[in-house]
Amino acid sequence: MMQRWGVWLVRALGMAAAAAIVVYVVDSAAYKLRGSPQGTVVVSQFLSVPLKGQKIEYDYQGSANASCAKALFPHGGLEPCWHLRRNPNQWEKL
Repeated sequence: MMQRWGVWLVRALGMAAAAAIVVYVVDSAAYKLRGSPQGTVVVSQFLSVPLKGQKIEYDYQGSANASCAKALFPHGGLEPCWHLRRNPNQWEKL
């Protein structure tokens, strides 16, 4: 009985991995066929500065336009636009 569960689990994991690879390949092909579309999203930039006594100071640096890829996954070193819209705060450590 346990061997059946093990075989079923291995097959399910293999199918999930194959599906993820297919989705990435289709997304990459669609991104390239559409001419590598890019967009911009307004993000807030913050700087975290370490202080004495293991304290941290957070400084607001302002807002800026960030380039993004109009795709499901990152392409060309750019984050997807949907991800930047959901996470508009960018943190940088000093």
